[in-house]
Amino acid sequence: MKLHHNRSRIAGFSLLLIAMVETGMALYGPYAVPVFDLRSLPLFLLIFATLLLGARLGLGAPPYGTAGVGRLSFTTELVLALGLLLFLFNYIFAANANMDYVQRFMESGGNLQLAVDTTTERRIVAVRYLPLVTVLLLLHLSFAVRRRRYELLLTLLSVGLTALSFPSGVSLSGIGVLGWVALTPLIYVLWRGGYRRILFYGITYGVLATLLSNYWLGTFSLVSLMAVVLIYFGFYTVFMVPFGGAVLLFRRSSPAARVFLTAAAWTVFELFRSTGFLGYPWVLVGHSQYANLPLIQISEFTGVWGVSFVVVLVSAGLAELLGVFDRRNGVWSTPTGGAKSYSWVVLSAPIRHILIAVAAVVAATHLYGWSVLLLENRYPEADETPRVALIQQNSDPRKHEYERTFQTLRELTDRALKENPDIVIWSETAFVPNIRRWGREDPERYRLARLVREFRDYQGSIGTWLLTGNDDYQIVLDEDGREVERLSYNAAVLFSDEGERLATYHKMKLVPFTEYFPYEEELPFVYKALEEFDVSFWEPGDERTVFAHPLFTFSTPICFEDVFPDEVRRFVLNGAEVILNITNDYWSLTEVQAQQHFVASLFRSVENRRPLLRASASGVTAYVDPYGRVVARRPQYSEEYLITDVPVSRQGNLTPYTRYGDWFPRLAGVALLLLVAVRIIILRRSRR
Repeated sequence: MKLHHNRSRIAGFSLLLIAMVETGMALYGPYAVPVFDLRSLPLFLLIFATLLLGARLGLGAPPYGTAGVGRLSFTTELVLALGLLLFLFNYIFAANANMDYVQRFMESGGNLQLAVDTTTERRIVAVRYLPLVTVLLLLHLSFAVRRRRYELLLTLLSVGLTALSFPSGVSLSGIGVLGWVALTPLIYVLWRGGYRRILFYGITYGVLATLLSNYWLGTFSLVSLMAVVLIYFGFYTVFMVPFGGAVLLFRRSSPAARVFLTAAAWTVFELFRSTGFLGYPWVLVGHSQYANLPLIQISEFTGVWGVSFVVVLVSAGLAELLGVFDRRNGVWSTPTGGAKSYSWVVLSAPIRHILIAVAAVVAATHLYGWSVLLLENRYPEADETPRVALIQQNSDPRKHEYERTFQTLRELTDRALKENPDIVIWSETAFVPNIRRWGREDPERYRLARLVREFRDYQGSIGTWLLTGNDDYQIVLDEDGREVERLSYNAAVLFSDEGERLATYHKMKLVPFTEYFPYEEELPFVYKALEEFDVSFWEPGDERTVFAHPLFTFSTPICFEDVFPDEVRRFVLNGAEVILNITNDYWSLTEVQAQQHFVASLFRSVENRRPLLRASASGVTAYVDPYGRVVARRPQYSEEYLITDVPVSRQGNLTPYTRYGDWFPRLAGVALLLLVAVRIIILRRSRR
């Protein structure tokens, strides 16, 4: 006991010393920060928390008993989790400090104040945070070894496995097999903790996994990554509060109930975090299995939610199996040959049954998928096979010169025209000057008007259909016919082979905080802050346009609209025979973001059994068939075009998912409520 107490004092004094040194560096060092500045608040908050913890360890009474040590260990975990979050968050922005896309915002006079030298920024982050985080980590390890409690480490293991299961900097394709076990350590921890620990570990997992999976948002703006982390802190808090209660309610129930409850609750949560103004269905559990073609075929019934359910079901089953090997719960067999020799563990009947059931679900879903892939002729043969040219100009239209981008688009289109496409597709906002507005101005007076005239002349000369991303607007008039407002839209515009503008689609699902914020009157301070960070707002469209080409009909979800299952299926219900996404993934300056976007959108082809085409400014320009197979794609960050023949059926068969939408997670939610109700009734009767 005395030895542990001395170690605690040494650790406490070390924390005090490092925290005081960091305070001096923050106030008076070469990298000093302003005290009364919101951007400095997280650093000083971490230093203050470390000072309190160091004072408790170094100057306070030694913790006695299991409860005292447990409380101090949990406090250490809280401070360590805060330190890890702040370190990672600041390091991501330091790593992006001299990215050329970020510099565009600096030149615009906004509030972005990042150093030009990323090496200096990384050094500053290391000096400010690494000493504190390192000592806190060592202190936590000492507590963990002493108490044989590794909950935070297991939670962090789940964070790492989750990030690696999706496309990442380690593997651009993602390591899909890790998706089956990524949540196992976390589920094991959640089912063995008290209520406050369930909340802490669940929220910690959610925030850190979100940060590591979405790190590329740091190349865009401070607002984007910060907003996503804060939103997901809220999402996981809202989820863990009832889930923690359910864990306590079912802790002593059957393994089958625990496994089903975990998988169903997680599936419902994924729908919840994908819905509404803040909805962001990125890196869902099911997305890790995009390359597992047999498994994802169930998406035509359940949507991507069914794939997530199966994967979490396996993780939950493995967590139950992991609990069998927990000696502290007395479920090991009796030692038979010395202190380090144990007989075989005998699994109880309930554990065996649930493992068999989980294996049966996995086998059945794969068997169905294999049969579908072997029997493709169950769907009607193609009535038409339009040839489509997808143009990838490898530039950001909002950053590079408009004339330069237009020139590249023309050169690539001219090359593609040699293969006689029926339609040419340009990406999101590929042509930037507003065609409707500047087409009405004098080309002799205005540069943008001249550029629009050149575009119209070129499009009319190529003799084929063309769709391009563009800005659009709508004028709002008062009763006297005077303009009172001009609404701006992110749009897709279709031109016929004779140069006639036929139809326009206005993007309906806008990116929250960076494209759209509807609460200007309710939260004016947030709206003003977003404007100061150079956020450009659009208006959401109100019509699901289905474009009509002589050979096929198609709709164009723009940018991240194609990651929303329900949004895309509604286009198909309106008559779209082809899903055609136009996007600009150039801005992220990393292939990881575009690949994550692509694997999420790939599920829309299987859910609706429709061909999926994607034209990206630079990202994944590709053709995916109705079974989720990537037929053709072009390398990222290169000037390319893709010519592909797309079989299209006019019979318009609708899948169960297209017809009924997100019935599966909703049914899972109803089943959860019934399960909880039955459990409560059983417990009440048992107490009588």
